[in-house]
Amino acid sequence: MKVTEVVAALIWNGDKFMICQRPAHKARGLLWEFVGGKVEPGETKEQALIRECQEELAVTLSVGDVFMDVIHEYPDLTVHLTLFNATIAEGEPQKIEHNDIKWITPSEISNYEFCPADEEILKKIIEVHQ
Repeated sequence: MKVTEVVAALIWNGDKFMICQRPAHKARGLLWEFVGGKVEPGETKEQALIRECQEELAVTLSVGDVFMDVIHEYPDLTVHLTLFNATIAEGEPQKIEHNDIKWITPSEISNYEFCPADEEILKKIIEVHQ
């Protein structure tokens, strides 16, 4: 099975980070995730992340280093997810693609149902930010 390259952003605002709720009509609808998406042919991961955040949130990101990457097998696809530390350089996040956007603290993670690929990442966020 081929692996789909996916990028996502870990965006902090003080002690809270951004999570986005997937639209109901998409695969894994209404689950929470980090903003991001697929890397298109010819793009670097950083370019893909900047493009996705412009399309989905109408913000311009400043992309930092990699926080973590994971490979996760869903029934319909296998993803290699690279999560970058990032900050919003320009703009206010808009709900263009997502059902909802929230800023949460690591202690609030358990209140939300996330996409399975994010589980390992969430554990690391809790470890790092206790």
